[in-house]
Amino acid sequence: MNESPIVTGYTVRTFESSSAVRLLGERLIASCLPRDEWTHEAHVAACLWLIAERPDLDAARDFPTIIRRHNDSVGTPNTDSSGFHATITHCYVVGVATFLTRVDPALELAAKVNMLLDAPEGARDWQLHFYSRDRLFSIEARRAVILPDLTPLPT
Repeated sequence: MNESPIVTGYTVRTFESSSAVRLLGERLIASCLPRDEWTHEAHVAACLWLIAERPDLDAARDFPTIIRRHNDSVGTPNTDSSGFHATITHCYVVGVATFLTRVDPALELAAKVNMLLDAPEGARDWQLHFYSRDRLFSIEARRAVILPDLTPLPT
C-alpha cells in the first residue's frame, strides 16, 4: 500500500493493485489475515470488494460474520468494548453501496477503493455525520444496528 497524509492527522494507505485488494478480501474470509493488516483501509476495501465482486455474498448479512470470525482467529475478543461493531459495519456497507452508485463500474477495483478512501464514505469518522459520538459508541450500537440520532443514513 502507498501512504498519503490526510487532514484528520491519519495517513490513508492506498492500494497498489486490484489483486492486493482481492487477496486481502480472500484472506479475511479465510480468517488468515494478520491482525496488524486489519486496518481501517482494509475494512473499507474488503467491504467494497464484497459488494462489487462477490455477488455470492450479501455484505449486509455476511460481513458481520466474516469480521467476527476474523477477530476470533487473531485473538480480538468480540465484546461490549472491543472487536466487532454492528452499527459501524452497517454504516460502511451503506456508505460503500452509496459510493458505488457514483463511480464508473468499469474502473479497476483498486481505483474504486482508493477513490472511496478519499471520499466522505471512506473516512474514519463518516458515521459521526449521522450519529452522536455517545450513541455510536454505545454498547447498544456495538451489539446491534441502531438508528442514527442526527440525520438518516443515505438510502
